[in-house]
Amino acid sequence: MKMGAGMFWGILLILIGIGIVIRVVFNIDFPIVKFIVAFFFIFLGIKILIGNFNVKNIHHDENTTMFGERRIEGLDADHKEFNVIFGSNTIDLRDVDLSQGSKEVEINVIFGSTDIKINEKTPIKIKAESVFGSAQMPNGNTASFGSTQYKTETYNKDSSYLYIKADVVFGGVEIKSY
Repeated sequence: MKMGAGMFWGILLILIGIGIVIRVVFNIDFPIVKFIVAFFFIFLGIKILIGNFNVKNIHHDENTTMFGERRIEGLDADHKEFNVIFGSNTIDLRDVDLSQGSKEVEINVIFGSTDIKINEKTPIKIKAESVFGSAQMPNGNTASFGSTQYKTETYNKDSSYLYIKADVVFGGVEIKSY
């Protein structure tokens, strides 16, 4: 039997459910989080041992960075969502053209990091949500578990602006203004 990602997540969800049932019904303190981390490492070890841990077989598009590093300059009309999984990105949005109207970009970071460069003179609104991660705004505000917002001084909801939505899970996003 081949142990793929689907089987891994299925077994993991079943074991989490069993752990919750044991904790609730039998009132036994079962360390679910420690068990999940241990099971993840066991899964990775099995994949490496059987030689089935090949990162090159992972299919993703040009907007997704997995197990690597990438630098993105500007914002195309087609590329409005960027995903970082076990990797790092630097996204430079300092020269975004807002003459055609407002633009929106979504950045999702899972077990990775992303640095976003913005121009402090560009009207920008940022909303960042973080779960077990870090989302740091240019003014120093940080969200570790929850959400935070930031607006540049030139932001006006009635004129063209750049809206950045950043979601972080077990990772980090740092937004710097220049």
